[in-house]
This record gives sequence, structure tokens and C-alpha cells, in this order.
Amino acid sequence: MLDVAAAAAYGDGGAGWVVTLGNVCGWLAGLMSRRLQDEIWGDDPDAFVTGVLAPTASAVRVDGGYRVTGKWFYNSGSYLATWAGVGIPIPNEAGEIVNQGLAVIPRADYDIEETWFVAGMRSSASNCIVVNDVFVPDHRVMMVPPAIGGQYDNEDLADEPTHRTAFVPMLALVLIGAQLGLGRAAFDYVVEKAATKSIAYSFFATQADSTAVQLELAKVALLLDTAELHARRAASDIDSAALAGTYPTYLTRARVRADTALVAESVTHAIDQLISVHGAGAFAESNPLQRIWRDSNTAARHGVVNPLVSYEVYGKALVGNENPVVSPLV
Repeated sequence: MLDVAAAAAYGDGGAGWVVTLGNVCGWLAGLMSRRLQDEIWGDDPDAFVTGVLAPTASAVRVDGGYRVTGKWFYNSGSYLATWAGVGIPIPNEAGEIVNQGLAVIPRADYDIEETWFVAGMRSSASNCIVVNDVFVPDHRVMMVPPAIGGQYDNEDLADEPTHRTAFVPMLALVLIGAQLGLGRAAFDYVVEKAATKSIAYSFFATQADSTAVQLELAKVALLLDTAELHARRAASDIDSAALAGTYPTYLTRARVRADTALVAESVTHAIDQLISVHGAGAFAESNPLQRIWRDSNTAARHGVVNPLVSYEVYGKALVGNENPVVSPLV
């Protein structure tokens, strides 16, 4: 998933982001019942699932399911989706909130409100989903807290190792696949142009002649390598556990969140340095660097990627504090 997202984002960050979200939301639906999977893909093998995990809605318990009303912002790939997974609070019959769920809803049952007017990731079409008093049957609802602990509704887990993958590590790590592609695209562009682009107000015929530029490019290359290595270490930990049928420890899961944050920080810093090397021309609308810069900085601010939260989660885990006082998503 990281490789595919990176390849798409090398050409366009928003495209890579939509590929990521479609893949991981399809994976989320694959954690649920065979009945739901048949409804999504039985007649439409190309069905595209998007989603927002935040429970920004209300739900009422009724016979056989829930009646749901709500709005979910930043639903990437909104116009491509045929289904959407959305977070809902889970009430009991008395109306008391007792759990959190993910409700999967067909396109016919929700509207799209255009709200995605942003500086970066414009092509991701991360608009708002609107649902008004829609019935969602029980088999289309996943309980999130058990899933965080590795308890899924999929009846075929013994034969589907990728659907034994740890819940939060998967949801977190895939969010930096596009970043890897954006970083490489920026680096390749700056290196290519350095061979012919001069340095203004200097005696260098080309940027490539400057020792300062060479040193800066070396540091950026290593920074991007660092991002790649952290991403692949985390991916290896996730995949190895899934293949072995084990669930990663709390410490490992916390480190994957920190790895995710470090990758995003490393790539955005690398792109900043590349723009400084390239010069002010990077901000011309005709220059792809300004779009790469905008896309990377926007994606790096996703709530699950947030370094302030991710590093604190990992730091607490390192000293043996597994109480989820910072974030439930570990």
C-alpha cells in the first residue's frame, strides 16, 4: 500500500492520498462480516469505499440497527465513492452512549456537501458527507474499541492474513505513503534542474557547481532515506505480526504511530530544504514544487499523524505507561 500510494503521489499528491484512503477503507470493510462484503463487492468488484472515523453524528438504537444523522468532514475521494464508512456513537436502548462504531453506508443514503476549499491536497476532493436519519443495519456496523484490540467480525481471518493486520498501526502508517512519493518527486525535480539552473547573484553557472548545494542535497537525500527506512520498519512489523497470527504489543503499536509522525516531519522538512535550494522560483504557479509543498504540508497535519500526540503516546509507552490518556488510537 505504501509503494502504490507513493507511486501515485509522485505524479500528484491528492491522487496518492485518494488511492490510500480508498485502499484502507476497503480494508476496513474487509474486517467486517461476509454479508457486508458481499453487499459492497458482490455485484460491483470495483466498488470504492471512503470514510471518516470520527463519530461526529448522532445515532438511535432501533430494532435491527441504528438510525443515524450526522456530518463527517474531510471525506477524501468523496465523488468516487460508492460506499462510505463513518464514525458513530453507539447508544443503548436508553440512549446512553456505551461504545463507538463505524457504520458503512451506501452512496444512495448520503449527500455530499462541497467544503474542500484548501491550500493543499485540492485534488483529493475531501468533502463533507451528510446523512439524515438513515437506517444502518447491525451487520454494517463495526465496534471500534474491540477492533483496536484486534477483534474483527470477518469470518475468514484464518485464510486472510492481511485482514488480521493491527487496526491503528495500519490506519496510521498508510497516511504517509503519499508523503514518500511527494518527497521523491521534489528531490528528483530539484536535482534535475540543478544541472542547468544558475544561482542568482553568484558566480556559479549552475547550482550543481556549488559545494553548498551539493551538501544540502546530500542531507536531504539522507533525510528522505530516513523517512523510507522508518516507514518500512513499521510496515515490516505490521505485516510480520499479521502473517504470524499475532497482535503487536502496545509498545510496538505506539512506535508505529511515532514512526508515522517522524516520516511526515522528515519529508516536509526535506521539501522545505529543497525549495530553499531551488530558489524563489519554486513558488511560481507553473512550478510543480509549490504544489508538492502545499500537498505535503496539508497531509502532514492529519490528526492521526500529529507528532505532538504520536510522540507522547510512544514516550509514555517507553516508560511503561499504557493508559490511553493521550489518544485511544494505539
